[in-house]
Amino acid sequence: MPGQDILILIPARMAATRLPGKPLADILGEPMIVHVMRRAKAARLGPVLVATDAEVVAAAVEKAGGRAIMTRTDHASGSDRIFEALEIVDPAGEARIVVNVQGDLPTLDPNDIKAAVALLDDPAVDIGTLAAVIARPEERTNPNIVKAVGTPLGPHRLRSLYFTRAAAPSGDGPLYHHIGLYAYRRQALERFVGLPPSPLEKREKLEQLRALEAGMRIDVAIVDSVPLGVDAPDDLETARRLLSAHR
Repeated sequence: MPGQDILILIPARMAATRLPGKPLADILGEPMIVHVMRRAKAARLGPVLVATDAEVVAAAVEKAGGRAIMTRTDHASGSDRIFEALEIVDPAGEARIVVNVQGDLPTLDPNDIKAAVALLDDPAVDIGTLAAVIARPEERTNPNIVKAVGTPLGPHRLRSLYFTRAAAPSGDGPLYHHIGLYAYRRQALERFVGLPPSPLEKREKLEQLRALEAGMRIDVAIVDSVPLGVDAPDDLETARRLLSAHR
């Protein structure tokens, strides 16, 4: 991939516990992974590839005009999977920024991908990610809603200090719903996947804490809304309804 500075990789595996076969779940006549791939392509940042361990997912992607990379079945996380794919497709190290887009975000705004990548314009930043202000009171205390805690660097940007399932920080002010999309400097991704799981990562069950505990800098772009993450059959019906309304 000579001359390509930014590479978007979408990890996809078939063995999801709550929604088996999730990448191929039908949304308006097309597999979910194809919807995500097209959202990523619409950002117009660079090549978009799906990193998968399933031939059926690769076939669906290629049928839709995309490109898939086969990876091992034993990866512990999407970060590990995209790093294997990166080394396969770009062994010469042409890509300097690697974006990890989760394969279950069919309503993702392409501009939000751009917002995460733009954070890396600051050479001090290792990883860029996203968050949105929590508007519903019940989400403030929901442990399934991960909160990004950070120091404001402007109206739409934080320097992250912590990520937690708790309602934090306390006191008056907004709480931020973390969105699990990551733009890595290539060296940061290589370092990250080489680190062992960290104490706080294991306690909170949040992979990004490994980077913070290792002294890596993560900045957060504040965007307008949280894309729907499809984890269960009800989410799938919601995705169908939302995307149908925007046809």
